[in-house]
Amino acid sequence: MKCGLLGRKLGHSYSPQIHGMLGTYDYTLFEKEPEELEAFLRFGDFTGINVTIPYKKDVIPFLDELSPVARRLGAVNTVVRRADGSLYGHNTDYFGFRSLVLRTGIAVSGKKALVLGSGGASNTAVAVLQELGAQVIVVSRSGKNNYSNLDLHKDAAILVNATPLGMYPATGVAAVEAEDFPALECVLDVIYNPAKTKLLLDAQHLSIPCANGLWMLVAQAKEAAECFTGSPISDDVMEPIYQHLSRQMQNIILIGMPGCGKSTIAALLAQKTGRIALDSDDLVCRLAGKTIPEIFSRESEEAFRTLETRALGELCKQSARIVSTGGGCVTRPENLPLLRQNGKVIWLKRDLEMLPTDGRPLSQANRLTDLYARREPLYAAFSDTSIDNNGSPEETVAAIIRYWEESE
Repeated sequence: MKCGLLGRKLGHSYSPQIHGMLGTYDYTLFEKEPEELEAFLRFGDFTGINVTIPYKKDVIPFLDELSPVARRLGAVNTVVRRADGSLYGHNTDYFGFRSLVLRTGIAVSGKKALVLGSGGASNTAVAVLQELGAQVIVVSRSGKNNYSNLDLHKDAAILVNATPLGMYPATGVAAVEAEDFPALECVLDVIYNPAKTKLLLDAQHLSIPCANGLWMLVAQAKEAAECFTGSPISDDVMEPIYQHLSRQMQNIILIGMPGCGKSTIAALLAQKTGRIALDSDDLVCRLAGKTIPEIFSRESEEAFRTLETRALGELCKQSARIVSTGGGCVTRPENLPLLRQNGKVIWLKRDLEMLPTDGRPLSQANRLTDLYARREPLYAAFSDTSIDNNGSPEETVAAIIRYWEESE
């Protein structure tokens, strides 16, 4: 069997990895221009393919039969070449989004659901929510329900972002503010990179149950694999695949007092995990064209903090990285969502008497006990966990890896 993903500019895709965990068939990326589409579908060397943007509608004229779901949605994301050579089109996004909704455990029947966007992802979300009994309102820029009259829907219980707003690399933005909907019981975002969009971070801050689109990606791939092989696959396979991908995509972010060993631990973590280690202070220096002591002496701490926020924004929106931060990054609240959007934040703790101060302007200008007293509650608020770094670097790294592998 030869399967794959059809698109125009595919870049990095998790599909080969997911399908590698679902079946034993070959899975290839097929990048095709519009003028190549018909010939590829009619004569291409494939048993089954997934279809992504921009071809989910364009493939339909070349297919011999559509599933009821594909006809309803007017889009196809899975094509199977049957034994007689005919092409059958299906849409597994429906199963994927339905599985995501059911996984949240939120009962949607009879409740108002706002779906942001009017594209293919929106159509899928609307169809699923309607089937589950929700009262669905589609919000678009120019429709009857738009972003200028959202006050009409403050009673919404379910909010779904089916737009690309907040997707990597343009992270940190959202179409709406979760706090504007006081009756929300669940927030879903079809985006999975970053793991936590601004909308999801805001929902999490408000203690509203929320989820990104990674589970949907895995679930739709599971049903596609069933189409390719013609054999059922247990839903039980989805959880370990989801957990594996979620952990793989996460950053490990290190925070803590100046001199607590963040750079040393980051470098060793990179060796142990095969990840790339990044340092926010290094990027600040490159952006400024100066050393950190020079920034403090020639400009100000405020100038340094502004550059630091910019650096964290660039580094932490990446995936699968080890990021060591400056000791004072926690003093700016706007840095919290930057760190948390794509990773686990780990507070490295080291006894104050073990902290060096050479080349560290704030450590030299302040008593460490006073500096720590101001920052301790901030480190606690920013971090997902704390790890002791008074022993050997190897012991600390082992503890971080254990936490990372066991956390969800």
